[in-house]
Amino acid sequence: MNTVIETLKNRTSLRTYADRPVSQEHLDIILDCAMRAPTAGNMMLYSVIIIEDKKKKEILSRTCDNQPFIAKAPLVLVFVADYQKWYDYYQAGNVEDYCRQENIPFTYPSEANLMLAACDALIAAQNAVIAGESLGIGSCYIGDIMERYEEHKKLLNLPDYVFPVAMLCMGYYPDHYTKRLRPRFKREYVVFKDSYRRLNEDEIKDMFRSLEESFRTENPYNAKNYAQLHYARKTGAPFAREMARSVREALKVWNGDNRKRHD
Repeated sequence: MNTVIETLKNRTSLRTYADRPVSQEHLDIILDCAMRAPTAGNMMLYSVIIIEDKKKKEILSRTCDNQPFIAKAPLVLVFVADYQKWYDYYQAGNVEDYCRQENIPFTYPSEANLMLAACDALIAAQNAVIAGESLGIGSCYIGDIMERYEEHKKLLNLPDYVFPVAMLCMGYYPDHYTKRLRPRFKREYVVFKDSYRRLNEDEIKDMFRSLEESFRTENPYNAKNYAQLHYARKTGAPFAREMARSVREALKVWNGDNRKRHD
């Protein structure tokens, strides 16, 4: 099998790492590969923050839904959607004045810019993941970096038009580590031709059958099936509500308007 395909098909999240730092050589490779990722209009609407400070790692292990392994990860990378640099470039180039002269509408960074920048950041992050995996460096995505917007903004010194969309914890695989690949849904329920197809009730049941079979009636959420359990544990959990609040707070800035939204 092609080694790239093999790497992609055998990658799994890693939360326990060998007790040694990621070498500078390997870090450089990971970052170089991240920066070769596809990007909208070659704008590279993202930045990467390497977290080396142990105190910051400890803080992030608490603010990102209390996950102690974050503090122990040899390498922590935060990928941020970054429109600030292009906005500053436009300001330096007197683009607002130019737009007034040429009767071209000028808008400040908007929700669409955030979405596009988030795509750029995540594509770059996945390049970093696969590059690391090919070097024997495992990784785990931490979406909780989107939570507690105000705290993370201050901790990472983020300006208005920068938003953290993903954090990667990375490190070498421990000796004798055995990978356990988690099953994925059937392709027929994920891949469609020409247009989206909404699944019927029987297909929905079949899609989630293996998860339902893993359900245990004794659970801390008093759930009667896996759907209820998952919602209570994930979608409807306090961390998910905090993530939604944080994103709404960020969107007060990313709305195409230059007026300050909060004091």
